[in-house]
Amino acid sequence: MTLTNDAPQVDGVGADDESGPGGNTRLTTVTGVLLVPLLAVQGWTILSISRLVAVHVFVGLLLLGPACLKLASTGYRIVRYYLGARSYRRQGAPPLVRRLLGPLVAASTVGLLATGLTLALVGQDTAGPVPVLLLHKLMFLGWISVTSLHVLLHLPRLFAATRRRLAGQALRIPGVGRRWAVVAVALAVGTALAFAGEHLASAWQLG
Repeated sequence: MTLTNDAPQVDGVGADDESGPGGNTRLTTVTGVLLVPLLAVQGWTILSISRLVAVHVFVGLLLLGPACLKLASTGYRIVRYYLGARSYRRQGAPPLVRRLLGPLVAASTVGLLATGLTLALVGQDTAGPVPVLLLHKLMFLGWISVTSLHVLLHLPRLFAATRRRLAGQALRIPGVGRRWAVVAVALAVGTALAFAGEHLASAWQLG
């Protein structure tokens, strides 16, 4: 069966009885929405990092869980599409600009989290051949640039999906409980890491 213009829509993309693509889209969207307030708090701490470094480290560690889930769900869709999975092929590829931005967002996110985690572990003792603090700042500048554009490009689809939900027109995709369980686990893992590593901020507060 082929999709036509009258095919049902899941958050702005075609879907069929195979809930893989639709479920993946919902999981990615929910995770992205969850990340927005966490990233906003993290950005707020930068305005007074010397005073809010403990919050910065805590939220940074907490972000590891949801951010990794977002990367995994997005990567899964890409892999399934390029391996030729029929349902993902019928869903189609994102527009060219979003396809070009995707790898940049993923790479800058990994770089930002990796350098941030390194700084949390080594404290202010960053002297050596690799200027980790400088790399972290550069990663942030690159990340905020590409991610801001990425979010802006997704806002129309998010608004359209929200409008359909409020109007009761959104399709019900099987696996709602599993998706929320995965999100909850990612958030729980991030929270556990945050509490386990909150003491790491003390190395930055001493100076």
